[in-house]
Parts: sequence; structure tokens; C-alpha cells
Amino acid sequence: MTTTFDIVQKLWSLCHVLRSDGVTYHEYVTELTYLLFLKMLKETGREEQLPKGYRWDNIFKLDGMEQFEFYRELLVYLGSHGSDRVKAIFHNASTTLRQPKNLQKLVTDINDLDWYSAKHEGLGDLYEGLLEKNATESKTGAGQYFTPRPLIECMVKLVKPEAGEVIQDPAAGTGGFLIAADRYIKERTDELFELPVKQQEFQKHYAYVGVELVPNTHRLLLMNAMLHDVESPLILGDTLGPSGSSLPAADVILTNPPFGTATGGGKPSRDDFTYPTSNKQLCFLQHIYRGLKPGGRAAVVVPDNVLFEDNTGQKIRSDLMNKCSLHTILRLPTGIFYAQGVKTNVLFFQRGEKKDTGNTKEVWIYDMRTNMPSFGKRTPLSHNHFVDFEKCYGTDPNGKSKRKDQGEEGRFRSFSREYIENRNDNLDISWLHDESVERAEDLPEPDEIAAQIMANLQTAMEEMTALQEILDMDDVPEEVGV
Repeated sequence: MTTTFDIVQKLWSLCHVLRSDGVTYHEYVTELTYLLFLKMLKETGREEQLPKGYRWDNIFKLDGMEQFEFYRELLVYLGSHGSDRVKAIFHNASTTLRQPKNLQKLVTDINDLDWYSAKHEGLGDLYEGLLEKNATESKTGAGQYFTPRPLIECMVKLVKPEAGEVIQDPAAGTGGFLIAADRYIKERTDELFELPVKQQEFQKHYAYVGVELVPNTHRLLLMNAMLHDVESPLILGDTLGPSGSSLPAADVILTNPPFGTATGGGKPSRDDFTYPTSNKQLCFLQHIYRGLKPGGRAAVVVPDNVLFEDNTGQKIRSDLMNKCSLHTILRLPTGIFYAQGVKTNVLFFQRGEKKDTGNTKEVWIYDMRTNMPSFGKRTPLSHNHFVDFEKCYGTDPNGKSKRKDQGEEGRFRSFSREYIENRNDNLDISWLHDESVERAEDLPEPDEIAAQIMANLQTAMEEMTALQEILDMDDVPEEVGV
């Protein structure tokens, strides 16, 4: 039987054909989304969501320029006709293809896929594989919305979302966190069948709340959710604007907010933040801990600067540690997000149940960065890399399990709130010796280094002179290789 991996590889190979048409990786995935959506509705018997005359068979039976013109018409038409999910996916849709022959190849090859195997393996898994392939091939663009699945699954596993809870991702991307949370709950409730009918409806239509700013990424999010049978509200909007201030309070927030500063260096349009700043991550962090219900829990990816930035950054960290128990920080290795040098962490915290002061008593930090490989294409991040951290974290989603401080030689250590306060709430704490960096005291003195360089140059010049003398000889000895 054909595997999901095989199908993803076949679909991805078509991207290279389209490169001659000026189509980028991300544009290709968007283009595939339109066509796969039509084909998957046919394969799953849900074509009633589409108006008659604008379905898979209608485009498949055509070819050449006739097919190309109909496809462009279909994209526009479905933006205002069909189910709400159809209209959302095709809102302002347009094609980046320029040559009819390329469209025909896409349609033909998609139609010829092993759809029996694809349905058996799971169409959602097929689409997730395609998104992951896009992230692997083009990290600069895809890193903005794709979080490595092993990290997502680790975060979900430790936070333990439950049926009946409102689960939010204010920077949803393609929906990785929401889909993983949904899968986690379904695995523990026999695909929701163990739940009462009303709770099943809640899980399908209301349990998940997501916001995505970028229209094309929002399409991928909607498609991913549909293929995983999630019909909760997934908003196209700005969490740092009016869309964010109107979101309902959440029991669980799982997210990887975008890095950087607000456009033009200005501050977000939210007027309900206590500490206005142009730093997006600090704004998202405020949204997250303020948006939790009492007792609600969160796991959020942030870059290192959130841990140490002065002034407003310090005030926000202090407010976070007052309102929440910031019980765990996971220091992630490099190379898993964006450019190679970007350093990130996961903050795990729980909103105070009765008060908004003094909730953080101690912070446990796990260093998964020092003396770890630099992850990337050659060394992919896997589930095995998180096993030790998960063991240290414990079984309590609120970080209250009995933990063991491993001291200065171990990766897991505890720091009191008083210790952190004496550091001006700077959480950028490290204690392991980085074996890849030589200590300054072990390096030779500058004059010693200079002398060695001069000696090496002198030796090289003498060898070159000797070689030149041999080359100038009339008879070169046989034992000399030139």
C-alpha cells in the first residue's frame, strides 16, 4: 500500500516542474490547496458543500486553455458561493500559474494518486505532511507559520488539554497546535464517542479558537482544520488589534507567536495592554496570560530577548510572574526556527486561581540547548530529543509534580523567585559549560599566535622556493612527484 510519505513526495515533486512557471514553494502549496480541496471533497463524499458545476469532475474533464479559463473562473466563483468554509478558503483566491499545461499536469497527477491509501492513512496526515515538506524546503518563509511537530506534540502532551476546555492559539499559522490538541483529546475519548452528544458538538464546533493574520496562511489553516474534522471558529484577523481583544477567555493557550516588531516600529492597536510596546512577542505574551481563565494554563514559544529585555520587558515578566505561576522554561536548541542563530524557549505557566499577585514561587529551567546538536535538515528534531525533558517535567500539567534539581552538572535546575527578582527578573539563566566554546584563559597569548602565523608563513615560502627550484631543473628526478 502506498504510504502518506510516498504521496507527499509525489505531490512535492510537481513543485519542481512549476518552478519554471515562476511559482514559489509557498504559492505552490496554496495552489495545491485549491485543487486538493476539490478532490478531497469528492473522495470523502462531501461535494454538497460546493455549488453544482464547480466540482472536481467539472475541471478534470476539461483540458488546455478551456480548463485554464474555467479554473480561474472557479476560484472567483467559490469565493462567494458554497458553504461558509468553502467561501473562506476561496476568499480572494487567484492562481499563480501562467501555463495551461502546468495546470493540466497538476489536475491529472492529483487525480491519479492512490486515494484509497490516502484515505486509509488519513487525508489530514497527508496535508500535514505537505505543510511540513514546505517548511523543510523553505524555512525562511515557512518558519513563520510552521512549528516542528515533535515540539508541538511535546507541549500538548505536557499541558494535557481536556474535552470541554476552550483551547486557543492566537497565532494559529496552519493550525498545528489546535490539530494536535484535538488529536490528543480524541485519542483519549475514543474519537469523542465516549462523550455526551452535546459535548461532542462542543468539541467539533466551539472548543478551538484560532486567529491568523496572513490570508494565504489562513487558507492552509482552514483546509487543515477541515481535513481533521474541526469546525471551530478560525478567524482571519490581528490578535494585536481588535480581533484579539474580543476573544473569549481560554482554559488552554498553545502558541508560537511571530517574531519581530510591529510594522513600521509602531505599537499594536490594542488599547487594553498595561504595557504598550512595539515588540510583538511581549505583546502576545500579555495577551496570553491576560487571556487565561483562573487556573488556565499555557505553553508559548518565545525568543531569548523576552527573557532578558529591560524596561517594559522586565515589567511584563514581573506581571506574568505575579499573575501566573511561571513554573517551567524549556531552553530550546538552535536551528529549529527561522535562521540558524535564532534562540528560542518554551514558557509553561498557569494563571492564578484566586489572586493576581505572588503566584510564581520558583522557576524550573531545562537546558536543551547547551552541548546539543544544531538541528536542521541533516539533524532533524525528533520525539526522542524531548524524552528526558518530559520525564523531568512530570505528569502534572501545572508543573506541580515532585521534581529533582540536577545541580550545576545537570540540565534541570530550580531557581527561587527571590533569586530571579535579584536579577531584575532576568530569566536568561544558564549554568552548563558550553564545550564548543574554548575558554578565553585557555587560548594562547596574541604574540604567541602572531609568532606561530609568521613561522607557518616562513615554512610555506621555503617549501614553495624548493618546489620552484625543482621545476626549473632540466632533468627532474623520477622519485619527485610534480
